[in-house]
Amino acid sequence: MLPNDFPPWQAVHQQTLRWIAADCFEAIVHDLREVLRVAAGKKKYPSAVVMDSRTLRSSPESGPRAGYDGHKKKRGSKLHMAVGTVGNLPVSHATPANEQDRAQMGKLAAEVQGITDGKVKTAFADQGYTGDAPAIQSAENSIELLVVKLAEAKRGFILLPKRWVVERSFSWLARDYERLPQTVTGLHLIAFACILLHRIMTLIASSS
Repeated sequence: MLPNDFPPWQAVHQQTLRWIAADCFEAIVHDLREVLRVAAGKKKYPSAVVMDSRTLRSSPESGPRAGYDGHKKKRGSKLHMAVGTVGNLPVSHATPANEQDRAQMGKLAAEVQGITDGKVKTAFADQGYTGDAPAIQSAENSIELLVVKLAEAKRGFILLPKRWVVERSFSWLARDYERLPQTVTGLHLIAFACILLHRIMTLIASSS
């Protein structure tokens, strides 16, 4: 489905996988995120992030790595993500859908601190991260975990403080059509690179 002025799809796919393996798209996203933060008068690195996961329904292409998410009643992959308070993507990785959110806290927290030079102090998350283990894992990475809970009498959709930012980021993303989890993560980085580039172009146009 590539336009005719692109090379054969096999060559495009092979080069994309090379760039994903070399973390090219990850570097682009982080550089663009820093540019946008500085342009908005913010510090280079965020001091808080919002963590959550999203279950991506599997397709035949995603193969045997899919798991079943009993809560969402979906078979597929789960994308675990930490975004800054304005929704830009610092960290994400994919697992089978049956993996628990709280089990990913240590990895997410370590990766967040790695790309922000240890500047993040607070992480907001939903009730899937409740418990001693996630709190301990985040504290080991010098991050205070704050669980934002739903109101006891929930009726319909409720916009939760801080948490809505990561939900909006998930709404920008698509279904899982990839066989390898690292490709899923890499293509999400490409999607965010396009979003951030659009924001920068809009910013330049508005200031000219």
